[in-house]
Amino acid sequence: MIEVGKDNFEQEVKQHQGIVMVDFWGESCGRCMELMPDVVALSEKYGDKIKFTKLNIAGNRRVAMGQGVMGLPSMVFYKDGEKQAHLSGEELDAQQIEDAIKQYV
Repeated sequence: MIEVGKDNFEQEVKQHQGIVMVDFWGESCGRCMELMPDVVALSEKYGDKIKFTKLNIAGNRRVAMGQGVMGLPSMVFYKDGEKQAHLSGEELDAQQIEDAIKQYV
């Protein structure tokens, strides 16, 4: 997974041709930390079909807010730089994320 932030979000996500998933997370978000191994596993499974990135909101709150991310964890899908889907909430689980990924592969 590629780490993105305010310095490279535009290049890695908004200018990318194809599908990108951004995992918006924070160290103080327990659910984010629980999901992280599952998200890494999904990136290994589907990484040849879509680009997986993660953004730690620490130091990147403006980027997150600019993308409409108000809660964590949040998985946001982009196609050719345009936001397509936004999954969020404490109840978010790996199966829901994988189901969303399957819509794009």
